[in-house]
Amino acid sequence: MVVDFGWLIGSYLIGIMLGCLTGLIPGFHVNNVALIALSLSPVAVAVGVPLDAVAGIIVACGTVHTFLNYIPSALIGAPDDNMALALLPGHRMLISGQAAQGVAYSARGSQMGMLMSIPLLIVARLLFGEDPGLGLYESSRDVLPWLLLIISIFLIMTETTRLPWPDWAQRLTGKLVIPLPRKIEFNIPVGKLNIHRRWENLDLRLGSSSRTAGMLAATFFFLLTGFYGWAVFELPGRSPIGMPSATLLFPGLVGLFGLANLIDIYVTTSEIPPQEANWEMPPMKPLAIPTFLSAVVSSVMAILPGMTAAQATVVVMSMRNLWGRLTDPDYIPADFEHGMEPGFVPYASPLDLDDLDELSDEEREIFGEALTEAGVSPDLDLGAQSQQQDLEVIAVLSSVNTAVTVMVLGFLYMVGRPRSGAALALNMMYPIDMWNTVEPPADFVRLLGITLASGLFAVPVMIKVGKAMLRMHEIVPLRTVVISVTGFISILVWLSTGWIGLGVLIIGTGMGLMPPRIGIRRSHAMGIILVPIMMYTFAREFDAFGFI
Repeated sequence: MVVDFGWLIGSYLIGIMLGCLTGLIPGFHVNNVALIALSLSPVAVAVGVPLDAVAGIIVACGTVHTFLNYIPSALIGAPDDNMALALLPGHRMLISGQAAQGVAYSARGSQMGMLMSIPLLIVARLLFGEDPGLGLYESSRDVLPWLLLIISIFLIMTETTRLPWPDWAQRLTGKLVIPLPRKIEFNIPVGKLNIHRRWENLDLRLGSSSRTAGMLAATFFFLLTGFYGWAVFELPGRSPIGMPSATLLFPGLVGLFGLANLIDIYVTTSEIPPQEANWEMPPMKPLAIPTFLSAVVSSVMAILPGMTAAQATVVVMSMRNLWGRLTDPDYIPADFEHGMEPGFVPYASPLDLDDLDELSDEEREIFGEALTEAGVSPDLDLGAQSQQQDLEVIAVLSSVNTAVTVMVLGFLYMVGRPRSGAALALNMMYPIDMWNTVEPPADFVRLLGITLASGLFAVPVMIKVGKAMLRMHEIVPLRTVVISVTGFISILVWLSTGWIGLGVLIIGTGMGLMPPRIGIRRSHAMGIILVPIMMYTFAREFDAFGFI
């Protein structure tokens, strides 16, 4: 009994140390640790190390990784696939002097996501498991490609950017206005939101401000990155120094989200402003609803291949925006992220009436009264509201990232299907004691306990590491940091994937520079993962003769 407890504590501590390494070193994923642990498991057994201790190391490493991987994503600019979306709001917090709050919100989000996903394991067991359970997993496999397609369409439909149609299209359709026989008008009250529509003409003109044009641009970029991802998955990735688990997805993601953003920062920002030392953890209550939604969405995302924390975050924030509009007519929806456009000014100032020099004192007073009557405060600080939304996106993304890890572990024991490299290593290492009864297996309870303990320990570690990283930013000039990180990432890409990886990195960086210049969200670049998986699943579903 004492020996078993000793192995438990030992695996917990070793896993935490490895999780700190994988979380802080770009490209050194927890899957690398899982692969190494799997390959060394026969040696471990030979020297007397039990396999359940090796499994504990993998689980602890994976949990701590989901906490600390926000730091290289937001403060260095080298994201992995799960934290790619955190890079942009995280950098905005850094540029605005609030990086400490970004780290604190990320830590709180991961903590709440982990805690809220625990009770949802029981719900997921009843829905997807069998005896007792509804066994929905087997029936969902037939509609998997359609689910991925629906989610992809939903992600594109959330694009709110309005773009102009080409000049020739505007001229060609300039007179396509057809009068209707009678006016069509309706009001639909939904909560506190009133949907009002009125049509007197059938307007088919393609104008200079069209959401349809924005969504078409987003669709084009989504498909472009998708075929780029298909090529990335097909190309051979070999490390010139023999690093294990070489994958070209790493340079692809770093190019699309990391180096492209670093280039924009280098062009638009000369130095990082002084950082406020606000490391206080945010209260749980304001984040309760978005993090609970995160845990619920993670339950679905964890069972679907190709669905990462980035997609789950867009789904959660879209639901959050919808709820905000239904409950508050003045709600300003969060825009998830937009890349930094050339000339981007990170500081947004409050609406200050004293700056209206052209107006007389009486006119300024009348203007202030008009704002008050309209329900708008003269001291409305849109910069602070946008900053708060960035913090909420960071918390939600971190929550989803950790909750998915917990749910993936649960689904391994519920349906016997691994949905991550770490879960695959556990599945190949030793036979999984399936959760086929009301009570969960003892092995699963033990690993779940290691997950909780690792997550609670990771919070103070994350704050300490974040402070050290910001001290580095204070000492080293921003552009020096950007150049150094770019060189470091390039070397890391070459070491892990060779010259092919560098080519993938350069192409991905060029594509990653496109969204902020077009005006669409960079998150559509997650097509690099979604489109190839849809191609493979649809081919398996419909290509009965093996033509594809």
